Amino acid sequence: MIFERRFLLGALAIAIVFPLLGWSEYVIHVGVLIMFSIMLATGFNLIVGYVGEFSLGHTAFLGIGAYTAALLSSSLGMPIFFNIAAAAVVAAIAGFFIGAVTLRLRGPFFVIVTLCFAEVLRIVANNWVALTNGPMGIAGIVKPAWMAQQTALQQKIDFYYIGLALVTVCVYFAYRFVYSFLGRAVVTIRENRFVAQSVGIWPYSYSLLAFVVASAMAGVAGAFYAHYVSYVGPEVFGFPFMISMIIMVLLGGKGTLIGPVIGPVIVVLLEEYLRDFKDLRFSIFGLVIVAVVLFVPQGLMGFVAARREQYARK
Repeated sequence: MIFERRFLLGALAIAIVFPLLGWSEYVIHVGVLIMFSIMLATGFNLIVGYVGEFSLGHTAFLGIGAYTAALLSSSLGMPIFFNIAAAAVVAAIAGFFIGAVTLRLRGPFFVIVTLCFAEVLRIVANNWVALTNGPMGIAGIVKPAWMAQQTALQQKIDFYYIGLALVTVCVYFAYRFVYSFLGRAVVTIRENRFVAQSVGIWPYSYSLLAFVVASAMAGVAGAFYAHYVSYVGPEVFGFPFMISMIIMVLLGGKGTLIGPVIGPVIVVLLEEYLRDFKDLRFSIFGLVIVAVVLFVPQGLMGFVAARREQYARK
């Protein structure tokens, strides 16, 4: 707990001063993508790392948040921070109803049904032309008014700090959740549902609460993404985002608070570095997953924790 808190505070300090070092517009853009990815990974980690269920439909809440912000901005002209809050609420409500159905299932049934929900929403977004503009998506999402007279670099720096503020809120909520009685109850459910029930912990209720919190975080990430790229299409429900989330959490270390921070940094940098390899980069990411599962099944943070424990014993 102390190590995680110190690491997260140190990472926050580094992130605050990062844009002040005179980086180019492209480097700041990569930083914005990292902020977006940390939000996604932090929420997804609550489900796969703490609840212990492997969801393949977390992009459903990313897309719901993105479309909520896009519709509020393009149709009603609502400001960015209102849209982000609304996206979190709408995604949390959707998470409640979807979780109420899927969390009654376990194992492969849970995985398949969550994936089906995301695919159904993608089909709806692709065909409900009157609301979502179909395959063309929603373009021209308005950026904040204060950015109107700014350069492209300054706009990206502003979005970076907005993303950093949202990441701080998401990680803080995850930290308070994990180290509360709710988090301890969820971990107990993950380790042994029957033991949890024997001590008065109802697995369905606590798992649903974690699912709703994770859904809200994905909605926040979706709204932030929509305003940053000024466009939302049905592809936000697609599997590529899901693959990235899985790699980030597995690589960084599921069931930790630091893993979803380290994992996105590595994955986003690898994606940018391997961009010239085009489709071959997916094969490379597949090899990365295989290597992680074989050699560091608990992720980088799990490996570090094991080494620290061995050092403490010595």
